[in-house]
Amino acid sequence: MIGEGILKGMAETARNFFGSYVSKDRLVTLQYPEQRDPQIEAARSFPFLVCDGGDWQQAMRCVACQICEKECPPKCIFIEKSKDKKPDANGKLQFYPAVFNIDISVCMSCQICAEVCPFDAIKMDVDHDLSSDDRFGGLLLNKQRLAKSNEYYNSIHPTEAAAVDARLAGERARQEAKAKAAAEAKSAAEAKLAAATPVQPAIGEPR
Repeated sequence: MIGEGILKGMAETARNFFGSYVSKDRLVTLQYPEQRDPQIEAARSFPFLVCDGGDWQQAMRCVACQICEKECPPKCIFIEKSKDKKPDANGKLQFYPAVFNIDISVCMSCQICAEVCPFDAIKMDVDHDLSSDDRFGGLLLNKQRLAKSNEYYNSIHPTEAAAVDARLAGERARQEAKAKAAAEAKSAAEAKLAAATPVQPAIGEPR
């Protein structure tokens, strides 16, 4: 029937309009920004950098491997790798991004950067209130504006963040166990070598 879709749409509009006078379920219009829909966990807007700990510069997971920069389809990520290394949140010396910029006016929120990151250092945010009257500076996010805590990550994507935290904790435990085993093996080897080495008598003492 010609126009059937239009009639169905008008009927749905009328049902919501008249129903809004008798049922709150029909109040489909929100007075944004005072009122907002509940945020769903699968939502995403633009990337951010995850930090473990208080100091965002030291606790940043990113090691400037530049995989996200290479894989980004619109090429909106710009990274400069540091020349030196700094200890990360676990005390391990790592390279870090001297410069990390994302132009969100170009970013298409495809999530490829988050999917290819081997360190779970870049994830997708849900904040979309990022309008600015500064076309260039206001929409070009540097690493300080991109850096957000792991607690924030857990608050917006709890299921995903919990899985990542569990995997990273398992990796840290394996690394600590490996380091402990290596230290014990080294101590045992040194003790064995010391026991096998004959004690040389001091000068003047009978052999």
